[in-house]
Amino acid sequence: MSTAFGLKPRLPKSFSGYVPPLLERDNSRVQVTYDEKRRRALEEVDEASFSIFHVKACLVAGIGFFTCAYDIFAIGIAETMIGLVYGREGKLDAKAELALKVSTQVGIFFGQVIFGWLADAVGRKKMYGFELMIVILGTLAQACAGEAQGGRTVHIIVMLSIWRFVMGIGIGADYPLSSVITSEFSPKHVRGRMMTAVFAMQGFGNFAAALVALIVTKAYHSQINDEGVRTDAIDRCWRLLIGLGAVPGCIALYCRLTIPETPRFTMDVERNVEQAVQDVDTFLRTGTYSVNPDAVVRRGNAPRASWVDFKRHFGQWRNFKLLFGMAYAWFALDIPFYTLGLNTPGMLKSLGFVSKACGTSYSVQESSAILHGVSTGNLILAAGGLIPGYWVAFCFIDSWGRKSIQMMGFVILTVLFIVIGAAWDPLHEAIDSYGGRVLVFLYCLANFFQNFGPNTTTFIVPGEAFPTRYRATAHGISAASGKLGAIVSQVVFSLLKGRFASESSCDDPDPFVKYLMYAFAFVTLTGAGATLLIEETKGRTLEDISNEDQDRFIEDPGPLELGYHDIVGDVIETHPLRRMHSYEA
Repeated sequence: MSTAFGLKPRLPKSFSGYVPPLLERDNSRVQVTYDEKRRRALEEVDEASFSIFHVKACLVAGIGFFTCAYDIFAIGIAETMIGLVYGREGKLDAKAELALKVSTQVGIFFGQVIFGWLADAVGRKKMYGFELMIVILGTLAQACAGEAQGGRTVHIIVMLSIWRFVMGIGIGADYPLSSVITSEFSPKHVRGRMMTAVFAMQGFGNFAAALVALIVTKAYHSQINDEGVRTDAIDRCWRLLIGLGAVPGCIALYCRLTIPETPRFTMDVERNVEQAVQDVDTFLRTGTYSVNPDAVVRRGNAPRASWVDFKRHFGQWRNFKLLFGMAYAWFALDIPFYTLGLNTPGMLKSLGFVSKACGTSYSVQESSAILHGVSTGNLILAAGGLIPGYWVAFCFIDSWGRKSIQMMGFVILTVLFIVIGAAWDPLHEAIDSYGGRVLVFLYCLANFFQNFGPNTTTFIVPGEAFPTRYRATAHGISAASGKLGAIVSQVVFSLLKGRFASESSCDDPDPFVKYLMYAFAFVTLTGAGATLLIEETKGRTLEDISNEDQDRFIEDPGPLELGYHDIVGDVIETHPLRRMHSYEA
């Protein structure tokens, strides 16, 4: 077999000299449609072996999630420090606490909805990194927030709330972006584990916030115990605690700005099949990618995102029930998750873990004991329940499946919350002996099954279950529903705290908690019901899960005609995408 130049192609040994009939040398022309190229590219992504590129993708997304979790949950510890410095009698009032916590959740709500839509409209890559800049800005601004003479408490809380809202927008954006980018790059057989590994960094972020709090309080221990400089020392502690949250974000920023666009977005939304084919071939082999800005782009014809198309797609019951089921399940999960997570200092006092200092104001010794107890308690709760739950989910997510784990988690949480509520009074009577230890154990167990359960699966499934052109938007809607639950829970918790303030005591600072547990049980039971609406996604391609017909999904603007030598270079050597450039005489 020779060419007009006396050269012959050097075929791989695996072909044993065989050339398929389609490619036999003659003067015929062969048509390769965009739809066929898309199918082959998606097959290569879905069937790819786990590589260094996938490790990089998990690390880049995971470090950002670590930062976001650190910034969200650090305020639970920092508010105790802020109260000792700026609060009346060493405490923030209920309105100030609510403002610090809810402002972040409101920002996250808007960030999830807005950036979810933007990721589908202009691209995942263009938004990725920008949202991290917002988080870094908001974090550093909080650490530098000042005070006004004559009204320090109001001023510092207002400024912190504003910057936590800004930070929340960036954190909210990270949810749909990280989920969808990880999902669209992942081989189908490890997609669940890759997405879980990213989300599991939330547990390490929570743990790191508690660890940093413990370190800074230890570092300033002598000054905190000095009445003359106690306030200044604690003021530096909370600023360091919050400000250090920007460090991992700065580390991840460059990698996020240079990550490639997902091939699914390039093909299905930008309709640039040729570029997507090149990207798949390049990043799977080298972990890099390149774009020729001068290249002539031939765009295929594929379904395009529009309000009419959105209503058509989600107007079908089988698609709407998925969105509703995921959104409500996330809503039901975030009510207990953020009530417990953002109010950990108060919960630790109720559990008997933190010193029950009581009186008109805290003494020097009580301040030091409270800061140490809150930091240590958060460490134990994170290490004893949060982190193990994430990594057990990692081990089973691709074998048990998402739906099974979510249903199991909701059912067990329902039982646990009923048990905690029923046992609250007798265990509190023995809080200084076995009661406190039992309550802490049950609390850790609830944290474990939140993460080895719906907290992980509600992040994963929306990143898999919708068409590419609406995947980030739908994930943003689902995640925002969860944050709506978090906002509602914080408002209700604050109202209950004010309502039962007259009944609180040193022995039981939050006597309404047992009633909250019964409410949580009802909410998680409804979450189990919503799980019935969700389809299992394990082991399936994203295109199969999307509930859209993939036959001729994208059409050529005109058939792409290739001759014999083009096909040899484009198809034979590396099935189906890599090109062969070497010839022998």
